[in-house]
Amino acid sequence: MSIFEIFGFALRGVSANKLRSGLTVLGILIGVAAVILLVAVGNGSAKQVEDSLAALGTNTLTVQGGRGGDTGYRTDLTLDIVKALQDRESAPDVKSVSPVVNSAQTLTFGDASYDVNAVIGTYPSYFAASNSVIASGSGFTEEDVDQAARVVVLGPTTAEELFGTTVDPVGQRIGIAGQIYSVIGVLARKGSTGFNDPDDVAIAPLPAVQRSLTGYGPVSSITVEAVNADAVAAAKAEITAILNAKMHVADGASSTPYQIRDASQLLETRTATAETFTVLLGAVAGISLVVGGIGITNIMMVSVTERTREIGIRKALGAPRRVILSQFLIEATLLSLLGGGLGVAAALIGANFEIVGIKPVIMPDSVVLALGVCVAIGLFFGSYPASRAAGLRPIDALRYE
Repeated sequence: MSIFEIFGFALRGVSANKLRSGLTVLGILIGVAAVILLVAVGNGSAKQVEDSLAALGTNTLTVQGGRGGDTGYRTDLTLDIVKALQDRESAPDVKSVSPVVNSAQTLTFGDASYDVNAVIGTYPSYFAASNSVIASGSGFTEEDVDQAARVVVLGPTTAEELFGTTVDPVGQRIGIAGQIYSVIGVLARKGSTGFNDPDDVAIAPLPAVQRSLTGYGPVSSITVEAVNADAVAAAKAEITAILNAKMHVADGASSTPYQIRDASQLLETRTATAETFTVLLGAVAGISLVVGGIGITNIMMVSVTERTREIGIRKALGAPRRVILSQFLIEATLLSLLGGGLGVAAALIGANFEIVGIKPVIMPDSVVLALGVCVAIGLFFGSYPASRAAGLRPIDALRYE
């Protein structure tokens, strides 16, 4: 008997009970679609992290303080440290230094109010260092910083929530914690990173924010821009030397009261987290594939039982063991592959929509892998029923009622 004849028998066996076969296919469909989509969500999350960090620039470093080190006391970042970092003789590879303070606040405009994630107080150099582009209006200047001018640049999300789409924010006056600020610009959109929205921000001169919102304490962090991407390592070494001197860190100290992070470190950490997230999602979705495989075993066992006399007649007429085995393995694989193909189609359709704020990114490898797994599931979970069918003795099969 040729392979085409065996395939024909298998196809007729699958189509003999359409409802039962359809439900089995549905189980595989759900499993494959879930695996591909959830892995795609993990990939999409990783891509958004990469895009958001790339938007910060490859030559940007962030200094964070307030950590207890071997000095034995808590050390904070101050404006004196900022001035030391701005010294071109001590730090020739540093292009700009921007102290940052931030505070969550409620913004008001007329009867509208909006809780913004971060009101940032900083210097004008922060816009270039953080790759924050002005879309309309203008940014504030060094003169605004010197005069502690109450002017503010809004992120696009903040502007839309507060003003809607009909009012031009530039030139309007808004309230921040009871203080009046003039909106002088709106930033270009960077795009959401899933659970974090970098466009939900308001940026104002550091002295104005300190005077009206945060007080004149230490700054939250310092954003440092190196002269170019190749100078990041040299700039980091210069920053480390200055911080050690200003914070009285002893030579050879095992820990420091500050942390310097560059974009590559942030990307490495975030990527590792995203990969773990992807693996966990894939593992959870993989359980549904196993359940679908068990469904194939169950349905093939039922099929073998129902067709026992048919198997006995075929073996009595000389059908060898391999033909019976191949037929039932092909039936199981057909069911699995049909479910897998429909699952891939469902996943491709689902990838056009955002899931928990993340745009899924389907990798071709995951589709190929999913179809390969479907074949493996069909062969693995169909092997026992097929082996049982092939092992039936003709006399016993013919006696079966």
